[in-house]
Amino acid sequence: MCSPEEGALLRQEEVFSTTLARINTLVLQPLLLTTPEPSDPRDRECLRLLQQLHRSSQQLWEVTEESLHSLRERLRHPDSVGLESLLLLRNADHVLQVHMEYFESYTSCVVVQAFQKAAKRRSEYWRGQRKTLWQLLSGMGSEGSMGTALVQVLRQPLAHHLQQYVLLLLSLGDTIGEHHPARELVVHAATLFGNLQSFMRQALDQAVATQALWHTLGSRLRDMLCIPAHRLLQDSKDIPVTVAPLRAERVLLFDDALVLLQGHNVHTFDLKLLWVDPGQDEYTFHLLTPEEEFSFCTKDPQSQAVWQWKVTQAVCQALRGKKDFPVLGAGLELPEPPACRCGAYTFRGEGRLCQATYEGEWCQGRPHGKGTLKWPDGRNHVGNFCQGLEHGFGIHLVPQVCEDKFDCYKCHWWEGSMCGYGICTAPMRYTRATSRQACGTDLGSWRAPHRPPSPAGTQATGSRARGAATVSRRTEIGASAMSACGRLTSGMAPGSWSHRRVSATRAPSRRTRWWAQGSSSLKMTPCTKGKITFPNGFTLEGSFDSGTGSGLHTQGVLDTGALPPDPSSTCKRQLGLGAFPVESRWQGVYGPFRDFVRAGCPGDLQEALLGFHVQSSKVLRKSQEYLCCERTHPEDGTGSIEDILEEVLRHREPKALQQYLGKALSNSLHPLGKLLRTLMLTFQATYAGVGANKHLQGMAQEEVKQHARELWVAYRGLLQVALQRKGQTLEDEDVETRDLQVHGLVLPLVLPSFHSELFTLYLLLHEREDSLYSQGITNLSLFPDTKLLEFLEVQKHLWPLKDLTLTTNQRYSLVRDKCFLSATECLQKIITTMDPREKLEVLEKTYGEIEATVSRVLGREHKLPMDDLLPLLIYVAARARIQHLGAEIHLIRDMMDPIHTGGLYDFLLTALESCYEHIQKEDMRLHRFPGCWEPREAW
Repeated sequence: MCSPEEGALLRQEEVFSTTLARINTLVLQPLLLTTPEPSDPRDRECLRLLQQLHRSSQQLWEVTEESLHSLRERLRHPDSVGLESLLLLRNADHVLQVHMEYFESYTSCVVVQAFQKAAKRRSEYWRGQRKTLWQLLSGMGSEGSMGTALVQVLRQPLAHHLQQYVLLLLSLGDTIGEHHPARELVVHAATLFGNLQSFMRQALDQAVATQALWHTLGSRLRDMLCIPAHRLLQDSKDIPVTVAPLRAERVLLFDDALVLLQGHNVHTFDLKLLWVDPGQDEYTFHLLTPEEEFSFCTKDPQSQAVWQWKVTQAVCQALRGKKDFPVLGAGLELPEPPACRCGAYTFRGEGRLCQATYEGEWCQGRPHGKGTLKWPDGRNHVGNFCQGLEHGFGIHLVPQVCEDKFDCYKCHWWEGSMCGYGICTAPMRYTRATSRQACGTDLGSWRAPHRPPSPAGTQATGSRARGAATVSRRTEIGASAMSACGRLTSGMAPGSWSHRRVSATRAPSRRTRWWAQGSSSLKMTPCTKGKITFPNGFTLEGSFDSGTGSGLHTQGVLDTGALPPDPSSTCKRQLGLGAFPVESRWQGVYGPFRDFVRAGCPGDLQEALLGFHVQSSKVLRKSQEYLCCERTHPEDGTGSIEDILEEVLRHREPKALQQYLGKALSNSLHPLGKLLRTLMLTFQATYAGVGANKHLQGMAQEEVKQHARELWVAYRGLLQVALQRKGQTLEDEDVETRDLQVHGLVLPLVLPSFHSELFTLYLLLHEREDSLYSQGITNLSLFPDTKLLEFLEVQKHLWPLKDLTLTTNQRYSLVRDKCFLSATECLQKIITTMDPREKLEVLEKTYGEIEATVSRVLGREHKLPMDDLLPLLIYVAARARIQHLGAEIHLIRDMMDPIHTGGLYDFLLTALESCYEHIQKEDMRLHRFPGCWEPREAW
């Protein structure tokens, strides 16, 4: 006998089947008919998604009809047809899958706003269907837009239907009892559709969040990232995170990729080849990719836990190849993605693997296990890999000049080099061999790290290649980063040097300023013979060693008869300063470009002189790798050199020139962009990794300015050639005009390319001051608002007590982080930009917010004198809690436009510097008065 719940299920299926048929007839079919075949790729994508949704809806209707048929058979023959024959029970997984396919097609349409676009294209038609559409929706008014109506019509009936499914199946399970043979099927079906409800809610939230994301991005980024399959899982605007060393401005975690936005750069990482490595503290964790290593740092442990958990879950989901069901992260335990995986990746960084594709086994971001490595020139290696290098048996093929002919090397490898017994086969060529000479086969043995004569034309090292790190051993300034000769600053002595720090004991004392003459490595501890000169003229010459304990051990002659040296020759000396003038560096990079300009920019020499394959640019623009690794819009590829020169002539006005230079410098296929990219790689190779030494900060910042000057000269060179082709000449430019263009126009455009490595050097150079500043911020954060204002001696009539909203259990003396809130939030934005001018504008706005708050408190416009401004600015800086403020200030000071010297920006920056110094001093004063509030004495 049938239960009442089975009859209710029958009626529910009938209603849903009718609703689906009406939706197909009144909504989906008109959507397809009123959407002609568009020419725009985005519109074609929307049409494809609507067609997929129509097919999914048709399949859902067919499954509903089958379920309805099984229910009718059950009700007609209750004695012969058992409950387990119902399609909802015997094939619940199939019914569930059809529902999921429909909803995934629906959410893809939501992500790209396909319904709103379709309604907008035929707005008159859909306005005529308004009443019909709203009749399909229960319990909703008709005041929304047509796009909203389409969104609701295609989702609400399904959501209501699933809710009824779950309720009726649960009721049916209670009715038939625990011992019924179909009881387990009923419970299983109710669980599946209950989980599907949770899955639909989360999938819809992700789709809506992803759709909202596109409105916060520029058109170029939106076109690159707006993919229907993308689902936004986390945005750093919601939970802030700092990425080192890339210093990304924004981090977007999708369900299939991690995207870092950094200036003009868009770094995209496939989650299948992303490894999560927990950090040493509760604020940081590390990520490994085939070519990059970086860390995520958050402000609190809770944020770190959310980011690490979501990234780990997303990696697991990407490796499984399907979305989690019933809901992302349903379990509380943290998943552990496998360390060893299989995948394919094309290397983009400079080095021996540039443009090579590896397909095979990976472990912790490196090829490890069996795999195949293929280069664009036809070389390939099949065999075993260990920690990124060929290791074990492998077969290496090197193409010959003639087509379809290869040199084949079958041998064992050891850390990237051929080692032991092997066979070299060279078809149609006679080689020196121990046997089988007529066949062109060479049998022999090799010892690592030596190689046979020209086996592959490649290089392998025992260290892991990361980006352009190997360039530092070949470039000019890279050598100076490793060693330098001349008179050096304190901590340096002559001869060879070990990698330990100098800690002089007795003579010279730890506070003695001294210098030395000779050569050094990075950390500058002498370990052989040399000579040390002291400020009073004394010299110490002999043998130096760090010894077994701490301090400096020496045996030599102390000469006390010499006169003190000239102070001008001893102060502010720095590693390599003077040995490599900034004007003489990187001539190997600038030279080819100058030759290209001097030759009149001939198109046939563009590839030979500038070093990129012009003919392959169209192919690159079509590839997904190009979108990931290049910083240009897919439509921004350069044409012929004639087109480039014509464009230079069309963009000579100041506003147009700024836009043109920004576009050209961000396009690695443009001569200027190629030059900038090469300079960026050399800068990274010199000052990143082992080159990240604080003693190189001065060299690095003057090098960035020199690059900006040279890029302006390069632009002027292209302009000169363009004018010459028109029979015109380029007017000479005076030094003052050139400096204005370099600092005001070019430097802000190129600084993001060098900012990461440059800012790291500033961090290292001002590490001690920033540490004192951080301690001062920590101590000042213990004060509530009114106590801190009193401690800083801010006059009480300037206190914004009106801004403090109190509860019944609060007092003014307990409230924190409420005063001058607008100024604090404004100052925190100083770290969101890399342009010194924009940072100064943030500082000016902060000053304006402080004055606006004070004017509001006083009820009249009020200009703050310096005596009142300084303590208020200290308060705002203390509440803003900006990390590494000293490095930020010094970077602004060094890189800002000279025209601001002596102006308002200079005044405000000086005031911020004073605040920074005062906060450092507060550290000691707070410790001297731990138990009392003596603001005047502490100040």
